[in-house]
Amino acid sequence: MSQSELFLSKDLDGSLDAFIAEPRPQPDPIATSQEIRDRGSIFVANIYRATTPEEARARLNYLKHTVHRKRKATHEISAWRCMVLKHGKSGLAGLEDFELVQGSKDDGESWAGAKVLKVMENLAVIDAVVIVSRWYGGMMLGPARFSHIETCATEVCKEFKRSEELQDCIITLRTLDDLLSVHREKLATLTSHETSNEPSSPATPRTAKKPDYSGVDVTKAKRLIHARENAIKSVKGLIAKKATPS
Repeated sequence: MSQSELFLSKDLDGSLDAFIAEPRPQPDPIATSQEIRDRGSIFVANIYRATTPEEARARLNYLKHTVHRKRKATHEISAWRCMVLKHGKSGLAGLEDFELVQGSKDDGESWAGAKVLKVMENLAVIDAVVIVSRWYGGMMLGPARFSHIETCATEVCKEFKRSEELQDCIITLRTLDDLLSVHREKLATLTSHETSNEPSSPATPRTAKKPDYSGVDVTKAKRLIHARENAIKSVKGLIAKKATPS
């Protein structure tokens, strides 16, 4: 069940005040780590997209007070890194108008927030919040707890980077699809000119069905990009031949 569905299915007490007090549904996490269990303690990390510190706090509050409402974690350790617009800037000047805002919270687990933030810095994760939840099992773990926290955080940060790479690939694919469509229409127009004795007119554009990339992973997306680039190169070669007077 998604977190949004969980929110909708929760048992409210029926009063208007209780409904108003409920946190608004938040997006589902980009990734959730495997649980690490050690001497009764449980560690698990979630990473959410967050473009501002305010969004990061909202994700944290939702996880803490809604998702974990019935099974509260002992510690909700968090860290965030957001590229935000500087005060008074419009963004039109490019990167100079933005600044990186980052921070962390230990939530009672001393020095843990800084450990999570360091993982995010090392993996260049931006516009995200990582929350590592720990359920204390009654036995002190010593330095091992930091290793578990870092392992969980690293897992979700790497998945976040893969997700970003996939989105970049899909954007590239859609751009190449549009270019290929344009070149194919141009080739069709040139071909129709050659086969018709009537005065030429532009070929009527056909609306092609947009490819569905929802089930594509990074490896397949890169192969498709390579295939699209080759197809564009081939069609452009045919256009050049037809456009050259014989």
